[in-house]
Amino acid sequence: MNKEKTASEAIKFRRSVRVFSDEDLDSKKVENCLRNATLAPNSSNLQLWQFIHVANKNILKKLSKACLNQSAAKTANQLVIIVVRKDLWRDRANWNADTILKQSKENQISHKRLNQAQKYYKKIIPTLYFDFLGVFGIVKNIIFQLIGLFMPTVRQVSSTDTRIVAHKSAGLAAQNFMISMAGIGYDTCPMEGSDTLLVKKILNLPSKSEINMVIGCGIRTEKGIYGEQLRVPFKDVYSYI
Repeated sequence: MNKEKTASEAIKFRRSVRVFSDEDLDSKKVENCLRNATLAPNSSNLQLWQFIHVANKNILKKLSKACLNQSAAKTANQLVIIVVRKDLWRDRANWNADTILKQSKENQISHKRLNQAQKYYKKIIPTLYFDFLGVFGIVKNIIFQLIGLFMPTVRQVSSTDTRIVAHKSAGLAAQNFMISMAGIGYDTCPMEGSDTLLVKKILNLPSKSEINMVIGCGIRTEKGIYGEQLRVPFKDVYSYI
């Protein structure tokens, strides 16, 4: 049995594995890694994500084709699809507001924080996320840019901006998942090359959902690692001020 790794060990162990062995994964362990994914930091705690864990061989075969028959998909023992659900922003905002209200009744939070949270989830979030055919987003963008002439303000307020924010949050969750998998000796490969419409059709996902990435899961083989890990020199990407 593999000894669980420290965070640093897991990060160094993680590689994008292109070819997996025939060894089966414990689905419950993969599920536990996805529970860790849900603990990732995310914008406004809206958690605009969904995780589809696939072990069914027939579905795996269909998804492999949708992933352009990449080896990381064809040889994967299981697949995890990271889905962005920006369409659920209103439901998730209401859930946050209701949960915090319940906490206040149980004296877990102060009335000041309750009022701040209610204002945030009932007024600010709708202001940021509501849009209609992109028109309201343009208006919001103009207003916030004008505010920025006089004081610091959030400037990314269009529908495209909030979409990017949702995908960034989903990416953080995906990283949590992959590091957790590495921590128990399981391998992964994140894939962006896929027919996302076909993936959504296979999984019967709503039209407004978006595929963030498909992650192949399994145990690495020697030919699944394409040489040493290549990274730009640290001095070229690091600044200390």
